[in-house]
Amino acid sequence: MGNIRLQFRPDGKFKILQLTDVHGICKKTPDTTRLIEGILDKEKPDLVVITGDQIKGYGLSYLHGDKRKKVEQAIDNYTEPIDRRGIPFAVTFGNHDPQVGYSAEEQIKMYEAFDHCIVPEDDSRLEAGTFSLPIYSSRSDEPAVNLYLIDTGTNAKEGGYEALPTEKIEWYRGIREKLREKWGRYIPSMVFQHIPVHEIYNLFDEVDKKHPDAVKAYRIHKGQFFKLKDEFAHGDVKLYEPASIPDVNTGEFEAMTEKGDVFAMYFGHDHQNNFVGTYQGIDMGFGPSCGFNEYGNGVERGCRIIELDEKDIRHYNTYVVTYRQLFGEKVIKPFQKSFYDKIPTSIDAGVIAGTKLLACLAVIIGSSFLPISWYFKLLIDAAALVAAVIVIKRL
Repeated sequence: MGNIRLQFRPDGKFKILQLTDVHGICKKTPDTTRLIEGILDKEKPDLVVITGDQIKGYGLSYLHGDKRKKVEQAIDNYTEPIDRRGIPFAVTFGNHDPQVGYSAEEQIKMYEAFDHCIVPEDDSRLEAGTFSLPIYSSRSDEPAVNLYLIDTGTNAKEGGYEALPTEKIEWYRGIREKLREKWGRYIPSMVFQHIPVHEIYNLFDEVDKKHPDAVKAYRIHKGQFFKLKDEFAHGDVKLYEPASIPDVNTGEFEAMTEKGDVFAMYFGHDHQNNFVGTYQGIDMGFGPSCGFNEYGNGVERGCRIIELDEKDIRHYNTYVVTYRQLFGEKVIKPFQKSFYDKIPTSIDAGVIAGTKLLACLAVIIGSSFLPISWYFKLLIDAAALVAAVIVIKRL
């Protein structure tokens, strides 16, 4: 469906559910389905924002059979529960979605089959996955808040992730100014996208690698270790994995700070992270992954909830609802969960894990009395196994 008018409820409230990193295949993942259904029933959101990597684009199951039918089934698995409940939802894309072989424009046509999928048809849309979405006041015909959904692209050819094109930054500036001209003021705004901005690292402290909360970073932060600043960390809310950002900063966050309209940015991508922190007046936070078909933080997989009040848009309430909170420790598919909880979070982490595994194997077999050819074969097989896991996971 095209434009669906979103409006605050008569009580002046509006609830957004951020759903991210499903990593779906055509076969349903029972624990993912259970989690989505449970959160929808508990929270009853007014809007679901899906922030990328809905499709496990590198999944082996897409390599045979009717690929289009499989992608459509994968999309149906996680959108049908939303659509069946009559909840509007909007979609942007992550780095793995296009790897399945269908572009964002081709995939958005599959979403249009659902009655409650919002696909803007006016000039507020730059492309599939990049568009502006106003939510109107309950008391007037003016928007109380505006949402920007931005497709952050896929993997860069030279490694890492694509830098956000400046075209998208200029599109944001254009929409921002059009809204100001129409309504006589800058509209308070939130941004939802898959890959985080460079400035997310301003929420971290660099620490020694021996610090108990130290997390090793990669690529442009190679050799550094970080933890979430104390003012943003509490209980289980902390930095679980390094924030994966593009190598090049094209100025998105800087643009968002220019007029004071953007007060929050929420990301997916880093499956285990679940924190929110503030830098230069903008909240930056993560929704944890909800998919049990990829690496994640055990039964802490879940969704982020954002509760807005039109009387004070910028001071909102946000929290995460997890599988553990809804269903406890017991999952439907424990082996699948255990496997995906243990695999590396990235190629860089996989290389380190593989190196450690090879070293351990070398010690073990070096202490035995097997022929030297067996030692060599075992080392090669172990290396091949690690490499296969990494390649399949991150193609």
